[in-house]
Amino acid sequence: MKPSANSGGAPAVRLSPAQVWRNRIPRYRLLGRECRSCGRRHYPPRPACPYCGSRDLVDVALPRTGRVETYTIIYSVMEGFRDRAPHIVALVRLDDGTLVLAPLTDVEPDEVETGMRVEAVYRRIRADGDHGLIGYGVSFRPVLAEPRQATSTQG
Repeated sequence: MKPSANSGGAPAVRLSPAQVWRNRIPRYRLLGRECRSCGRRHYPPRPACPYCGSRDLVDVALPRTGRVETYTIIYSVMEGFRDRAPHIVALVRLDDGTLVLAPLTDVEPDEVETGMRVEAVYRRIRADGDHGLIGYGVSFRPVLAEPRQATSTQG
């Protein structure tokens, strides 16, 4: 196997065009599933509810903001990801209660706090060499600005 240009000499892991195509909607739209039996949501989409096992599921768009529930900082990372060390991975509770495990980006490890507000963004995860497929995925960053709530003026 030939080393990848962006992996620091590690053997290249080929991205499957078919798999990238199948995963495009849930990955790029933050699409989860809601169980019609128990009412709970989960991400990523699975064929059965991870809480009750029902297969009666419907696709739902998930909120793009939430809070860091817990996190870990990974200092010893795999080949191909060394340029991203340390790597921060968080369990994010979205505003609707759905839990998402994803990397944090645009933040230093000493700035991360449990309870901090974050928003979903899409970042490159890996590339299949210099001329192959590029894999993207959801990450979370600190919220840049909370939406302003409308205020009423009485006069």
